[in-house]
Amino acid sequence: MGNFTKWLGAGLGFTFGGPIGAALGFAIGSFVGGFSEADLTEEQREYQQSAGSSSRGGADTQSGDFEMSLLVLASIVIKADGRIDQKELDFVRAQFTGMYGKERANSAFKLFKGIVKKEISARQVCMQIRSHMPHASRLQLLHFLFGIAKADGFVTESEVEEIRKIAGYLYINDRDYTSIKAMFYDESDNAYKILEITKSASTDEVKKAYRKMVKKYHPDKLVGLGKEHLKGANEKFQSIQEAYDRVKKEKGM
Repeated sequence: MGNFTKWLGAGLGFTFGGPIGAALGFAIGSFVGGFSEADLTEEQREYQQSAGSSSRGGADTQSGDFEMSLLVLASIVIKADGRIDQKELDFVRAQFTGMYGKERANSAFKLFKGIVKKEISARQVCMQIRSHMPHASRLQLLHFLFGIAKADGFVTESEVEEIRKIAGYLYINDRDYTSIKAMFYDESDNAYKILEITKSASTDEVKKAYRKMVKKYHPDKLVGLGKEHLKGANEKFQSIQEAYDRVKKEKGM
C-alpha cells in the first residue's frame, strides 16, 4: 500500500486536501480498511520531505492534481443519469490508459471505482479546483467530461445539465461551454459554435475568431501538466482547425 500512496504523493499538490482529498480517502478506504484522508496527507508530508520540498505553492497544479480532478468530476457525470454505463466506464479506463500508461491507469481506475460509490458535491469540488487550476486546464476538464458523456453513443439531458453546472462552478462562461459542447455534436451550425461566431460572421470576423480560438486552445497552454495531457489538448485543437476549414469552405474563403 505504501507504494500506491507514494505514487499519489509524487504527483499531487492541492488535491490532497478539501473535498477531493476526502473522496480519495474514501476511495482508498473502500479497499483498505481504516484508510482516510489523514493518511494521504501524512504520505504527502513524507514524500515532500524526501523530495526536499515542504510546499508546492497554493496555485501550483501537478499532473496528478489534474488526474484526480478528472476522476472525481467524471464520477459525478457518470452517475448523472441515475446509472453507471459500462461503455462510460470503459471510456474512462481507455482515456487514462492512453494518457498515463496501463500501470498508472489501473491504479487510477481502482480509485475511480471507489470514488463513484461516494456522494460528492460538484460545487465544493469545483470551488477547490478553480482556486488552484488555470482556465486552460479547466477547459480541458470540460472537454474530457463531454467525451465521457458521449462514450455510450449519446449524451442525455441529465448529463448535459450536470456538465453545464460543473462549467458554471468552474467559472467557464457560456461561450466556452457551448464551443466545447459543439465538438461532440454533429449539427449544421456546430463549426460556427466551436469558433464562437454566427453564420452571419464576415470573412474578417471568421479569421479573427479562428486566431482567438487557436490562442485559447493551443496545446502549449497545458505543457505544465505534463506530456500525458497533450493528447486531449491536441484533439480539442484539431476540432478548432476542422471547424475553421468547414466554415471557410461554406463561405468560399
